[in-house]
Amino acid sequence: MASKLSIDEIETVLVDIPTIRPHKLSMTTMNVQSSLIVRIRTSDGVIGIGEAATIGGLSYGPESPEGIKLAIDTYVTPVLKTCDPENVLATMNAIDAHVRDNRFAKNAVETALWDGIGRRSDRSLSDIFGGRYRERLPIAWTLASGDTHADIKEAENMLASRRHNTFKLKIGRRSVQEDVEHVAQIKRALGSSASVRVDINQAWSETETASALISLRDAGVDLIEQPIAGWNRDGLARLSRQSVVPIMADEALCGPESAFDLAKREAANAFAVKISQSGGLVAASKVAAIAEAAGIGLYGGTMLEGAIGSIASAHLFSTFRKLDWGTELFGPLLLTEEILTTPLDYSEFSLGIPTGPGLGVEIDEDRLSFFRRDAARRVVVPVTSLAARG
Repeated sequence: MASKLSIDEIETVLVDIPTIRPHKLSMTTMNVQSSLIVRIRTSDGVIGIGEAATIGGLSYGPESPEGIKLAIDTYVTPVLKTCDPENVLATMNAIDAHVRDNRFAKNAVETALWDGIGRRSDRSLSDIFGGRYRERLPIAWTLASGDTHADIKEAENMLASRRHNTFKLKIGRRSVQEDVEHVAQIKRALGSSASVRVDINQAWSETETASALISLRDAGVDLIEQPIAGWNRDGLARLSRQSVVPIMADEALCGPESAFDLAKREAANAFAVKISQSGGLVAASKVAAIAEAAGIGLYGGTMLEGAIGSIASAHLFSTFRKLDWGTELFGPLLLTEEILTTPLDYSEFSLGIPTGPGLGVEIDEDRLSFFRRDAARRVVVPVTSLAARG
């Protein structure tokens, strides 16, 4: 029987927050992270929240925060207002019937619906998804300044503060030889105190990757993420068969169907599970189930979401029986500012998962008002330094 609840309002807010330093990837350099926050208010007064963020606008993929807002406002909202907010599966099925793809937009909406259910029933999102295996998640930090010595100093500071001991290096902008030497210098400086992985973000060819596999192993790399184009699944399979270092699929993953195809081809040793890229929490859980059934290692990925999207991911990842490669939900730490009333708990190389209802977090309305793109910004708000945030 359908509930008597209805959806009264869907609000979408674009937010722009500076990063603590330039974040350099093979396809773009980020100085600001923009995200789209969704709030869904139901007839009982409960407000559920969700978030969608992309990397460098349209630099990474086919969706951008601006496009996500347009898609939700124009095409998703009319469908939502006809749906039962307590029946998330049926609601998302109705949206799928009217809106093709737009996985990031759908994830933000689905997250807000689950958050509302959790708040209404006084259950955490991880409880709704079957219960958590762990209370804290290991968190990797991405080194992406582009400067070897700056990256070494940054990693050493993270180790000293016991915030991160796993580091993912963004490479692919320079020659393969230069990239390998950059990685090797960082690993030599950090030694056995840290795990070092590389993310090439599809920048290399299959031939370039094959020629670098031994050098990356000798440099001390533990994991190689998406070295070649995501569409080249046969190439990924060939590399995975010959690689002396595990290969992880990221951009090649876009939901359960792609996960099944990659598993069938034996095209990856690990999956970077992302709730946005999968198309929502339910779809991401299916990606993880396919990986587990196929004996593929799991890694909790990020689209550099802020606190809302990151903690939604954390709740889901905590329900995975195995997280062979940990997670990289460091997005909020890359930002200069906080928009939650209580910041997330990053300490002891991990992230604590809230136990409150739904996502277990609350938005600081004053901060949101200041950083929303359409804000007047008539007041000066002091910048919170990275050091002050711990």
